[in-house]
Amino acid sequence: MTELIRVFVYGTLQPGEKYHQPYCGGWVTAAEPAKVTGQLYHLPLGYPGLATGEDIVSGALLSFDQPAILQRLDQLEDYSPSRPAKQNLYQREQTAITNIHGEDLGEAWIYRMALERIQSLGGIYLPAGQWSGAIASQASAGIASEL
Repeated sequence: MTELIRVFVYGTLQPGEKYHQPYCGGWVTAAEPAKVTGQLYHLPLGYPGLATGEDIVSGALLSFDQPAILQRLDQLEDYSPSRPAKQNLYQREQTAITNIHGEDLGEAWIYRMALERIQSLGGIYLPAGQWSGAIASQASAGIASEL
């Protein structure tokens, strides 16, 4: 029996977002709303970055039965375990996940970005802890101050 690979996504890999179908479609065996702790930022590049923090951040917990999914996602997230951390855009790490009611779902992989990197990219703090393509469009239109 193959061990499930679980990944928490909070941006373009969420169901219905830009990269969900191209990268996860056909690979996902289950998806459910979930939450983690951190600080979420919209990046002017059109996607979010999640730093370490204490806010509640919403997203989706995706399950896969193919370990190769991690290589696919690592490529998208510009992460390589063989590179020094500062050369990666994101770091892939295990983190605690809860469902929308705050009940423990165990650990899953997540892609986090160093706060210094987020700041250097002009990240816009999202205190509500949610990101969507609609937020990206608003920010691009100059409505970021309302986020």
